[in-house]
Amino acid sequence: MVRRLGILSVHTSPLAQPGTGDGGGLNVYVHALASSLARAGVECDVLTRADRPGLRPVVDVEPGFRVVHLAAGPRAPVPKHALDELVDELVDATLAHQRDAHVEYDVLHGNYWISGAVGHRLKHQLDVPLASTFHTLARVKASAGVDGSDDARDRARVEQEVIGCSDLLCASTVEERDQLVDLYAADPERVEIVPPGVDHELFSPGDDTDRARARDALGVGDRRVLLFVGRIQPLKGADLAIETLAALDDPRSLLLVVGGPSGADGDRELAHLRDVARALGVDHQVRFVPPQRHGRLRAFYRAADVCLVPSRSESFGLVALEAAACGTPVVATAVGGLRSLVDDGQTGFLVTERDPVAFATPVAVLLDAPDVARELGVAAHARSRRYSWSITAGRLRRLYADLAAREPVQCA
Repeated sequence: MVRRLGILSVHTSPLAQPGTGDGGGLNVYVHALASSLARAGVECDVLTRADRPGLRPVVDVEPGFRVVHLAAGPRAPVPKHALDELVDELVDATLAHQRDAHVEYDVLHGNYWISGAVGHRLKHQLDVPLASTFHTLARVKASAGVDGSDDARDRARVEQEVIGCSDLLCASTVEERDQLVDLYAADPERVEIVPPGVDHELFSPGDDTDRARARDALGVGDRRVLLFVGRIQPLKGADLAIETLAALDDPRSLLLVVGGPSGADGDRELAHLRDVARALGVDHQVRFVPPQRHGRLRAFYRAADVCLVPSRSESFGLVALEAAACGTPVVATAVGGLRSLVDDGQTGFLVTERDPVAFATPVAVLLDAPDVARELGVAAHARSRRYSWSITAGRLRRLYADLAAREPVQCA
């Protein structure tokens, strides 16, 4: 039995606004998972770095779920590529919290590679089992041609060490499991497929009145709405969304780009997107929207005719799942977890080429054939019901209990 879980999310807090800085799907994942586990009887401390002044040391989010702010490094944002220099401080701050608060963790769960590095150290100091979820992997990004300049130079080596010593590796999809095994020589016996979930009370299709209200609230009128939701960084491919809009050559269409700059190249990428829109003559059809509260995204999904997910790499793709839960068909690149979430031609469309015309073709089908779009949206919503945070939490609770009942794995 697991009484208390230490969830490591040191580079971004579940309390941070998704779509800003380094906050995105991982924030949503950690917050929703900790909440669901707490409701299932597992007390959760989410350990994150204090990245600004004035933060309370401990924030009680709800019964059984609290966020612990670790004093490590400056009380200011730190680039992800420099966070590995703070591992020692993060380990010491976690140990100090445990000592001062008189708490013990039955299991640690690291999220992202830098949390894995911290968890790896803590595992051996505390003699507790370590579960790891990476969300993205350096070698997968490299194989997809994604710029890794925002990562520490030895990220892949650290990932290899954490993978070799983790008692449990959580993969969102079969493909991610295979990547862990093939690219990092992970022990297949320690890899479990545990997909994330979606909050179906929050994200739902609504009816025609709800859709009309959402469109009125966003002021889109009778425009044909394309939606992109995500951090503004090259990995997410918002430039392809703008190029797709231009390839449609449809003055009635409007692209909503919801999100803020992220990472070292975020501001440069936002400027690039504006330049692309101007150069293609569609800047008047692109609306850049600041990051929104997570619950507020429902209005955007409901208002949209199609959701574009043109990521260069995606371990899962929560945006695609949330759109599907709202009955909005998705057109996505055929990469990573998106291949598991979107049934091509049934719940949306997958595109194998990073080409605007290839993307625009299925988008045009959805815009020009409302009956087809509605049919795919209904199917997408039905498929999304396979995923819920209570299912995810229930599965992890059983896996944690198994870890706590046996000796932790020793590093090779």
